[in-house]
Amino acid sequence: MWARALAVAGVLTLSGFGIYEAAFAEGAPGGRTIDYWVAAVPVVWNMAPNGHDAIMGMTISPAKTVFSTVVYRRYSPHWRKPEPNAPNSSADGLLIPGPLIKARVGDHLRIHFKNMDMLRREPHSMHFHGVHYEPSSDGAYVPGFSGADAMVRPGHSYTYELTAGDDSAGVWPYHDHSPSMMDSIEGGMYGMLSILGRHERAPDREFEVVLAPMGKFMTIDGRAFVGNTPVFRAKVGQLVQWDVMAMGSDFHTFHVHGHRWMTPGGVSRDTQTVGPAESFRIQWREDAPGTWLYHCHVEDHMAHGMIGIYRVSR
Repeated sequence: MWARALAVAGVLTLSGFGIYEAAFAEGAPGGRTIDYWVAAVPVVWNMAPNGHDAIMGMTISPAKTVFSTVVYRRYSPHWRKPEPNAPNSSADGLLIPGPLIKARVGDHLRIHFKNMDMLRREPHSMHFHGVHYEPSSDGAYVPGFSGADAMVRPGHSYTYELTAGDDSAGVWPYHDHSPSMMDSIEGGMYGMLSILGRHERAPDREFEVVLAPMGKFMTIDGRAFVGNTPVFRAKVGQLVQWDVMAMGSDFHTFHVHGHRWMTPGGVSRDTQTVGPAESFRIQWREDAPGTWLYHCHVEDHMAHGMIGIYRVSR
């Protein structure tokens, strides 16, 4: 039986956004082994590239919105070349959040991480929520106990081994948990795992929404104010999924105008609270064409940039 399980456990490498079968190897029974290649890279980030708060009609100085930071970036196998972190439709082509890591319950994930931080030249790591792993793949720095997984120094690499269990379906954060954690998270060094149930259908559209403070602004995917934050698009009839997560030390309330969703308990709602490192996914079959706002409903957060546009076409 185990030999037969090995024969159907495919090893998959993500290149771009297609999944390609590469070989056969040991994986979770009935699941696949999927490889991701990720690096910590320095970037110059602009929270408001157009320099405006369109709703209030205010100009924002680049001196307040542009800074150097380190982020996670997806790469082709063996870090040969950089690739988009997610399909453009999922995060508007941005580098914050980091690579959208997709799997299905039963899959085994190998996350090959390399520290290319030549800006701060600090150690970094990857710590994952919602999945199963050994202590050697925890990625969290504990003095006297943690190993190389929590202190990947510049120029070095480490492979994290994860398994998506039956209790892993949903969306989950990952983030730096090295001694550099505080500066890293404030600078946008985080991402999301999106894990489907064993027989669950993938959505037609999947949107990443990470609510986080950044400097003096409140951002969505590292961007502030309408015209800078991601513009998400869908069509009537499509199954739409929103992956919502908060990072930092604030609580937020996620709201989409003109739409409602059902909670696991069968309650209809249009606003949901999310706290630090919490995450949830919501779905609906789109039936409301038009241009809508999505935002944090903490008014002070919305006024400081945590607001965007959702467009539904026929």
